[in-house]
Amino acid sequence: MLTVMDALPAGLTDCEPKEVPEVLSGPTLIHLPGQADSPIFVSILLHGNEITGLLAMQRILKYYRNRELPRSLSLFVGNVRAAGAGKRMLPGQPDYNRIWSSGTTPEHDMTREILERMRRVNPVACIDIHNNTGRNPMYTVVARRERAHLSLASRFSKKVVYATNPDTTCSAAFSELCPAVAVESGLPGEPEGIDAVVRYVSAGLELPDPIHHVEFDIDLFHTVAVVKVAPSRTCGPVGEDVDLELDPTIERHNFKEIPPGTRLGWVRTNDPGLIEVQQYEPATSESWLQIQDGELTVARTVMPAMLTSDPDIIKWDCLCYLMERLQ
Repeated sequence: MLTVMDALPAGLTDCEPKEVPEVLSGPTLIHLPGQADSPIFVSILLHGNEITGLLAMQRILKYYRNRELPRSLSLFVGNVRAAGAGKRMLPGQPDYNRIWSSGTTPEHDMTREILERMRRVNPVACIDIHNNTGRNPMYTVVARRERAHLSLASRFSKKVVYATNPDTTCSAAFSELCPAVAVESGLPGEPEGIDAVVRYVSAGLELPDPIHHVEFDIDLFHTVAVVKVAPSRTCGPVGEDVDLELDPTIERHNFKEIPPGTRLGWVRTNDPGLIEVQQYEPATSESWLQIQDGELTVARTVMPAMLTSDPDIIKWDCLCYLMERLQ
C-alpha cells in the first residue's frame, strides 16, 4: 500500500491538490537528503481536503529545487485518493489521522511500516500539517508536555493544545520517537495559513538544532472532552428538517471562554441522547452541555475548539472539542 521514494516525483510541486492522484498512485513516503542527516518528518493530506500542507510544501520544494536542503526531509503524502476527490476521506476508508496505533487494516500496516522506517533514521521532529474544521485561530497540538515538544509547538503559534485523546493520531505516535506536533493552520488554502506553514517548516529545515534549548512563551490548553452528535441523529443549518439546527454563528466561539447559557443550536427533541460528550481524564466537570427549552446550550464556562456548522465534518469527526486552560 505504501510507496517509498528517494527522489521527488515529477509533477508533485506543480500539480493542483485534486491532481495529486495523477502524480502518486497512493500513500507515498519521500526521503530527500540534506546537509544534516537526521530528517524532519512532515506529513500532509492525511485528510484529503486539508490542502494547506501540500501548497506550503510545494513552495518550499520549489525553492530548494536546485539547492541542497539544509536538513534531510521525509515527506509523507497521505490520502491521495481523497485529495483527488476533495474529501476528508472516501466511503469505506478509515480516517488517516486515526490509524497510527494498533489495528488490523492495511492502513494500520502502512503506518506501522512508516514508524519503523522513521525509527531507523532517527528523526529530529515530526510536523503533521492540518487545517481546522470551522474558523479557528492557528495553533498546534502536542501529545506530551515535555520541553522539546512545547518548544517545537511554540515556533508556530503561542496557542498550544495538550491532547492525549485521540491517541491514534500521527503526531501522538511520533511523540514516542521525537518531538512532534500537529499544526492547525486555519481554513484550507487560505494564504495566511500557507505562509505560516512555509515559514515554520523552512525554519525547522534551516536550524542546526531545530528543537532543544530554545525559550518559549505559550498559552497552554488541555482538551477535556469531545462533543459528538449521536449517529442516529441529524444536524444542519437553521430551517432544515433535522434534529439539531446549528446556530450559524457558533464558530465565533472557538478559542474563547463562553459562559453558561451560550446557545449552540435549537433541538426538536429533549432527548439527552442527541448529544454525546466523551470526557477525557483529568477533567473537572461532567456537565458541559444541556438541552433545555428547545435549545442546546453550554452548562458551564468552557472554551471550545473546532466548533463547526458543517454537517459532514460533524458526522465524520465531531461538533467540537472542549478545553480548559493549563498553567
